[in-house]
Amino acid sequence: MKFQFNTDSSIAGGESFATRVEAIVRARLAHIEHRLTRIEVHVGDVNGARETGDDKRCSIEIRPNGLDPISASDNAANVEAAVTSAADKVLAAYDRQIGKRTTRKGH
Repeated sequence: MKFQFNTDSSIAGGESFATRVEAIVRARLAHIEHRLTRIEVHVGDVNGARETGDDKRCSIEIRPNGLDPISASDNAANVEAAVTSAADKVLAAYDRQIGKRTTRKGH
């Protein structure tokens, strides 16, 4: 499974930052990771240098085997919170998608 991480020019972070973000996402998606071919994460600052509350944005797209890509995003006051929330949202979207493909009563 491939993990791709991108930031915009207003987010400063090196290898340790990327590793920390990858660890957060992989921990949240651990139980479905074997069903994914790729995870793409993009982190950015919505309004640049101005500090106005929830201005850090994280978008996550997962590519499940044999299914269309699923994506989610969220804004938060810091990058870690945005990443965690976006990962939770994309996992919920994946669960909804899989739930639609299976029947609940065995029909």
